[in-house]
Amino acid sequence: MAVQTTDRPRKLAGYDFYHQILGSPKLIVAPMVDQSELAWRILSRRYGAQLCYTPMINAKMFSPPSAHAYRAQAFNTSCLEEGSSAHDRPLIVQFCANNPSQLLASALAVQDHCDAVDINLGCPQDIARKGHYGSFLMDEWELIHDLINVLHENLSVPVTAKFRIFPSVEKTVAYAKMLESAGAQILTCHGRLRTQRGQNTGLADWAHIKAVKEAVRVPVFANGNILFHEDVEKCLKETGVDGVMSAEGQLYNPALFAPASSGNPSSTLTGAHPPHADLALEYLAIVKSLKTPTSTSAVKGHLFKIMHPALSRETDLREKLGRIRGSNVIGEYIEVAKEMKERMERDATEVMKGEQMVDDLITIEPTTGLRVLPHWLSQPYFRPLKSPTEASKRVSSPVPTTHEDVKRARLSGQSAIGDIDISL
Repeated sequence: MAVQTTDRPRKLAGYDFYHQILGSPKLIVAPMVDQSELAWRILSRRYGAQLCYTPMINAKMFSPPSAHAYRAQAFNTSCLEEGSSAHDRPLIVQFCANNPSQLLASALAVQDHCDAVDINLGCPQDIARKGHYGSFLMDEWELIHDLINVLHENLSVPVTAKFRIFPSVEKTVAYAKMLESAGAQILTCHGRLRTQRGQNTGLADWAHIKAVKEAVRVPVFANGNILFHEDVEKCLKETGVDGVMSAEGQLYNPALFAPASSGNPSSTLTGAHPPHADLALEYLAIVKSLKTPTSTSAVKGHLFKIMHPALSRETDLREKLGRIRGSNVIGEYIEVAKEMKERMERDATEVMKGEQMVDDLITIEPTTGLRVLPHWLSQPYFRPLKSPTEASKRVSSPVPTTHEDVKRARLSGQSAIGDIDISL
C-alpha cells in the first residue's frame, strides 16, 4: 500500500504555497505526454530542475476505481517511488478534463502523492479537439471556472492551471483573472496561440506573459522560447515571472537548467552541455534502478531526442535504436548508448586539439541565427525556418561565437531565443 503524505495542517495558497511548499522554484520541467515520467524527472532534478510536472493524465480514464491498468501506467504509486518525498518532490500532477466530477474523483486519488494538481488548458493537438479538453475549452469559461473551483473547494492541496494565450492581450489577461478567481494558485502561461503547433509552432509571445504577470496576484510561470541556459534569465527579466518552464528544449538537453561547470571549454555558453551519450547512459541507469516501470515508448523517445545531434550521422545506430524489441530492451538501449559514447569520444578527440575552445566549433544555422554545437554535445533542436523572411521576424539576433563578437553582443544586449517548446 502506498505511503500517504497528509501531514499539511492547512492548505496554503498563492505565494505561501509557492515559497513554503514548493521552495520558490524558478526552473521547471513541463508536463509532457509520455516524456515527463518519473525517470526523466529524477534526471532533470540532478541537473537543476526545481519543480516537475507529471505527463498529462486523462481524468475520464483515471477516475473509475476499476481503472487499475491506466492508473498503474499514468501515475503508479504502488512501488512507493512516484510522488514520494524521497524520489519525486516537489511534484505537480496534471489532468485534462471536461467533467468536474470526473476531475475531482481523479484528483482525490492523487492528492496525497503530490504538492498540487494542475489542469491542462493548453493542449492544442487533434486528440484534445476530439476529446474536448485542453485548449479546446478556451471559449467555455464557465466550465473552466467549475473545473478549477471544484478542486479548489475540495482538495487538500492547491489547484493550478496551464493555459495558452488569445490573440489579444486584453482577452488573455481577462482569461487569466478568471482562472485566478476560480481558485488557481499558480498560473502557467504558454505564450502561444492554440493554432501554434507542429510546423507552425513559431515563437511564444512574452508580452502576453508579462501582461498576465502584472495583472494577477498569484505566482506566474512562463512557458516558451527557452533553448539555452541564458534564455532563462532573459525570460525572467523581460516578463517578471516567478519561474520559467521548458518542455522540448529540456528534452533535447536535460541539463538545460544547469550552469556551466568551472572547466567549461567555452566563453559564450553559460549553461551545461554535457556529452549526450553520457546523459543517455545516466537516464538508462535511472530507468533500470527503479521499481516503477517506465514505458519503452518513453525511453525510446528520450534516446532519440538526447542523441539527436549525432543520430543523423551515425545512421546504423539510429536504425538499430529503432529496431530494438523484445525482453531485454533496456539492455540493448544501453549497448547502443555505449557505442555512441565511444564514437563521440573518438570524434571529440580528433577535433579538439590542444587548448581549442568549443566556441571555435560552434556554427550558426542560417535561417534561424541559432547556434549549432559540436555533434557530441547535448543541445537544443529547432526546425530551420522556411525562408529568410521568417528569419527576419525573429525577436533576437544570432548569438556570436567569436570573442570579439561576444564583447559587442554584450554591449548591445543580443541573445538567442526561439524555442519550439511544445508542452501541453
